[in-house]
Amino acid sequence: MDENNRCPWCGTDPLYTEYHDTVWGRPEYDELALFEKLCLDGQQAGLSWITILRKQHSYRSAYDNFNPEKIAHYNDKKVEELLGNPGIIRNRLKVKSIIRNARSYLDLKEQGFDFSDFLWSFVGGAPIQNHWQSLSEVPVTTAEAEAMSRALKKAGFNFVGPTIVYAFMQATGMVNDHLVSCPQHTECQALGN
Repeated sequence: MDENNRCPWCGTDPLYTEYHDTVWGRPEYDELALFEKLCLDGQQAGLSWITILRKQHSYRSAYDNFNPEKIAHYNDKKVEELLGNPGIIRNRLKVKSIIRNARSYLDLKEQGFDFSDFLWSFVGGAPIQNHWQSLSEVPVTTAEAEAMSRALKKAGFNFVGPTIVYAFMQATGMVNDHLVSCPQHTECQALGN
């Protein structure tokens, strides 16, 4: 790939460029992968994404590979264990948010919702194809992200404000926000059709 045309937000860090080139903006429909990504994006609040990306494997290990059924049963002892884990962000509110989100995920399932269908409904089931020329054009939130944020909060999720949700939508390919000059724009556009 021509590195000069890659979206500039990922810089040159090999982990970040690999994420940009193989994950970010590619449509994700697996509900457990979406649950994991939503939880991780919530962990990003106040931090850069690369901080969380570097800890992703530690998060998977600490949170039973983001299995909501296991996480939903975490107790105070487990919370304290997580708060002592240097491989994750040791913030009590963020630790508890993943547990709360797992319970909310299971509540939605119990109500008959497929988590993937629920999330993708906010973009009509298919990626929104944007055609930005520069990073300054890319919004930090949209009406769709605000609607998803409200629905997730109503369902009991937290750390799901509209900005976090929009970053989640970008990462999971619900919107294609690769710049048009980036080779991944065309590739992700083809995956969304």
